[in-house]
Amino acid sequence: MKKYLEMFSVFFKIGAFTIGGGYAMVPLIEAEVVDKKKWIEKDEFVDTLALAQSSPGPIAVNTAVFVGFKMDRYKGAFFTTLGAVLPSFLIILAIAMFFREIKDLEAVESAFKAIRPAVVALIATSVISLSKNSKLKGKAFIIPIAVAACVTFLKITPIIFIILAAVGGNLYMAKKGGKK
Repeated sequence: MKKYLEMFSVFFKIGAFTIGGGYAMVPLIEAEVVDKKKWIEKDEFVDTLALAQSSPGPIAVNTAVFVGFKMDRYKGAFFTTLGAVLPSFLIILAIAMFFREIKDLEAVESAFKAIRPAVVALIATSVISLSKNSKLKGKAFIIPIAVAACVTFLKITPIIFIILAAVGGNLYMAKKGGKK
């Protein structure tokens, strides 16, 4: 039971203290799961993220599921997922109870405006970290920047880039013969 509580508490802590959604959680998950706890290797984490991104649902929850499943199959997935989801649920529940009364307060609006740059920085950290660990050495960070620019400024749907990445990844693996 101690192992399950540890898995739950690691993801609960990440879920409770990360603002900005799944991509903002990625560097914290990596620091805990790969660097501190050594539950999975760095290469395996990058592969897990690729799988989590291509699966339906939030990336942080998907990552929690995959890490938990790796640790101890279904029980592990249950406890890591519960840890990742429960803080958000409790916070949203509390906010929903009081939001109507406080939503127009200037301090609340200012707080939301102040949080935005921090979220952008956390997501940028995640992109830089993942590009460093990418098998595409060198200037791999250019790919997500170019895709973000195309989606933002040229209004190209992200689905096209997801399909291109899937086809490109499959072609790359076929060329390499399925070897890492």
